[in-house]
This record gives sequence, C-alpha cells and structure tokens, in this order.
Amino acid sequence: MIDLAVANNQETFQRMRDPLADRGIQAHHVPVRERTIPLGGDAPWSADDYDVGFVYPGRLMEGGVGDAILDVPWLNDRDAVLTSRNKAEVIARLDRADLPVPESVYVSNDVGEDELARVFDRFEPPVVVKPNSTTRGVGVAKAHDRDSFLGICDYLSLVHDYRATGDRSFLVQEFLPGATDYRVMLVDGEYVGAVERRLPEDAVSEGQWKHNVHRGAEATGVDLPAAWREIAEAVAAELEIPFLGVDLLATDDAVVVNETNARPTIDTATKYEPDFYDRLAAAIRAASGR
Repeated sequence: MIDLAVANNQETFQRMRDPLADRGIQAHHVPVRERTIPLGGDAPWSADDYDVGFVYPGRLMEGGVGDAILDVPWLNDRDAVLTSRNKAEVIARLDRADLPVPESVYVSNDVGEDELARVFDRFEPPVVVKPNSTTRGVGVAKAHDRDSFLGICDYLSLVHDYRATGDRSFLVQEFLPGATDYRVMLVDGEYVGAVERRLPEDAVSEGQWKHNVHRGAEATGVDLPAAWREIAEAVAAELEIPFLGVDLLATDDAVVVNETNARPTIDTATKYEPDFYDRLAAAIRAASGR
C-alpha cells in the first residue's frame, strides 16, 4: 500500500479516498494550515510516514514547512503550482506555443492612469480585470467603461501599496459574451474527462457571470470534442504539469484557454472517463517511485 499525503480535507480528498484505496493507495489528510506545528523532534509527522504527496499546498509558506517535514515527492510539486498560479505567465507561454488564448494585457503596478487608459482602449468593452495569482474567481471584476475600469485599478493599487503583497500585478482581458465554460482534466498529459460549468438561470438573470463552482455554478459531465481535447492536452504538454485542470471558454467562433489549475478539484467519478482513477493512481505511483 502506498501512503499518500493530502494537504486539504475537502471535496477532492473525500471523493478520491475510496477509489484510490481500491487501487493500493491510502490517502491521509495531512493539515499544514490553520494550526500550530512544532518543529524539530516534536513535529506531527516524519519523513518515514508517507511515500508521496498529492499536490503541493496552495499556501506556499505552509507548504514549505510541510514539505521540509514530510520530505516526499509530489504528484504536482511547488514549481507546478507556481507556474499554473501565474496566469500571465501561462497566457504568455501558451501564446508562444500558438495555442488559443484570450486577448490579454499584463499590468505590473505601479502604472499611471494614462497608460491604464490606453490599455482599456485596446479592447471592446466590457473588459475583465483579474488579479494575476488568485484562485476561485477571487477579485475578478468586469468593467463596462473607462471610469469603472480605472476605479478597479485604483483598488488594486491600494492593495499593492502594502509591502507584504507578494504579487503586484493583474491581467486585463477581453470579455467573451455568451461563452460556455469548461474544466478539462488531464493526467500525465492525457485527457481524462471534462465538465461544463454553468450558472443557474436565476443567477444569470441577477447579473452573475463568473462560472466558478465555488460561486454557485453547476458542473455537468460532457463529451468534449476531439479538437478541444487536443488543445487541452497541448496545454498540459507545454506546462509539463502531471495533474492539471484546463479552463476553456467556447463561443460560436472559437475556443480559448482561459486559465489552468494545478490544484484542481476532483468532481464525481461519473463526470470523467471510466479509467480516470486508474490513470490517477498510476501517476501517483510513478511519482512515488514505487
């Protein structure tokens, strides 16, 4: 039996625990956040307790402490999480690889109002403004006019004034009205399933537009077209991340890669390919070296 350390006791851990156990992998919750951790001989774990880690913790400081104590290889390591979290880097790398991405401008504060106004004028309003390294749609806003856009930028500048702010950048992107949102899952570069994320009709009528599941969107398993599968697989190959969620936005005219996630939530197994857990178990086993 391979012992797998999992940092978060959330949906993913609960859903994968039994399927992985059936395949010889015992998942253990190893909490590294919102707690105290004695260091040295009194640490709550040792390097001999686990064979491999699932995905590097999202809070990188806590992750560094846990990683030092656990001393395990990770299915998705720190570099994978950092790469995926840097939305602008991902867009730039995918564009260089001739993969479809939304029109985007990267802004590193401080930037003057005149220059920001020129950025806004590059687009057909509305525009999407998103912090470069947040997840779950946190801080993402839509601006319909220049004044609203500059106001959002002002708020971001206030946040970035704090010296402890690690990331002082954000993205401005084209808004794709009526786009359908898909989360595609890949293991070792191969497609293993996809879900369509759609807001309930009442939420749309109230003006909601973000399709994050954590904000009320419903995820439904779909059979993704082969061409879109190939795009997602090309993204995984370009980023070299073993376990990856790729977010696609599809309109009547095109499909683009909106974001990626190296710490993707696993949905119910019925929404993925029948061999999803076989492939995931094989990837974990390979990462463990056993």
